[in-house]
Amino acid sequence: MAIRRDEDGRGGGDGSAGDADYGAIGAGYAQYRRPEPRIAALIEAALGDAGTVLNVGAGAGSYEPRGRAVTAVEPSATMRAQRPADLPPAIDAVAESLPFPDGAFDAAMATFTVHQWRDLGAGLAEMRRVTRGPVAILSCDPDAVADFWLNDYAPEVLATEARRYPPIAAIAAALGGTAAVLPVPIPLDCRDGFNEAYYGRPERLLEDGARLACSAWSFVAPAVRDRAVAALRRDLVDGTWDARHGALRTRPEFHGSLRLVVARP
Repeated sequence: MAIRRDEDGRGGGDGSAGDADYGAIGAGYAQYRRPEPRIAALIEAALGDAGTVLNVGAGAGSYEPRGRAVTAVEPSATMRAQRPADLPPAIDAVAESLPFPDGAFDAAMATFTVHQWRDLGAGLAEMRRVTRGPVAILSCDPDAVADFWLNDYAPEVLATEARRYPPIAAIAAALGGTAAVLPVPIPLDCRDGFNEAYYGRPERLLEDGARLACSAWSFVAPAVRDRAVAALRRDLVDGTWDARHGALRTRPEFHGSLRLVVARP
């Protein structure tokens, strides 16, 4: 479900800045997209000893570190409204035009958001401009997105994801400095409900809310979604899915497309 962008890069509706309309799909986002502690620990480590942190495209506040002075930026009113009470309110702004002076923060972070930005290079340049230390970006490698069993059922969804995610090398290059790309293992009981989080719990993707919390599903036609869900449900009932992928139900972690890019000046 693409949305119109205004001249400042924002879309219609609730002010979403990217290509997904979170006014339409984001109402239950926080219920499914909860921070996974093991992924959060990797992000915390990447931020080092930073006392002040900027979170760009902060959404409902997943992965914002407690115990640090965090400034959150989020253009979607729907997402800002879902932030927990113990987090500071997010500023209504976009990545491409951050309202902060040069070097204002010790570190910066962005999780599951860069694929939504109107201008990736401008947004990452702004993050580097306002950050003195490390910048941590959690995203997915588009070259690895289709290496997942969901591609058997919803190839259009994963193709959409692959088109939207920027190349990991492009993220690292835009940030400059010294960049490391870390593969991020996904635990079997992952609390954060992106598609690959359900690698060993396929029944969860039969839930409307789980799919809505992964924005790529909103870009395909309802008939495509219905066909994918029906095929998955059929294969779960008759045992086909388990015959092919049942070992994943007990695999402790999955190495998929998730990556953490950490760039230091």
